[in-house]
Amino acid sequence: MDMAYGGGKPGLNLQNIRDVSLRLPSIEEQTEIVRRVDQLFAFADQIEQQVANAQARVDKLTQSILAKAFRGELTAEWRAANPDLISGENSAEALLERIKAEKANHKPIRARRSTAMERVTP
Repeated sequence: MDMAYGGGKPGLNLQNIRDVSLRLPSIEEQTEIVRRVDQLFAFADQIEQQVANAQARVDKLTQSILAKAFRGELTAEWRAANPDLISGENSAEALLERIKAEKANHKPIRARRSTAMERVTP
């Protein structure tokens, strides 16, 4: 039994475990810990909602800009006033690269060709 390990350790019994004392925080400290954790979870929920709202606004803005671009409504004046919306990761080149990458990831499923035997009706 020299190789014993885990819950079957020789000499360890329920009384040994009952004799172990654990120090717990006072009820007041436990209440404060729970209050702070709840507060942090509420804060995290608020941030999550703000991120979701911001993402929705960005998606709408992107769609709006694309619609205006396809309608030819993005004038030189607008482009001069909003260079950050049409450059870098928002540029036409970047958009085309994202579209190409998405197309590459979504390869169409080819229809299975029927064999000669399947084409022959009995």
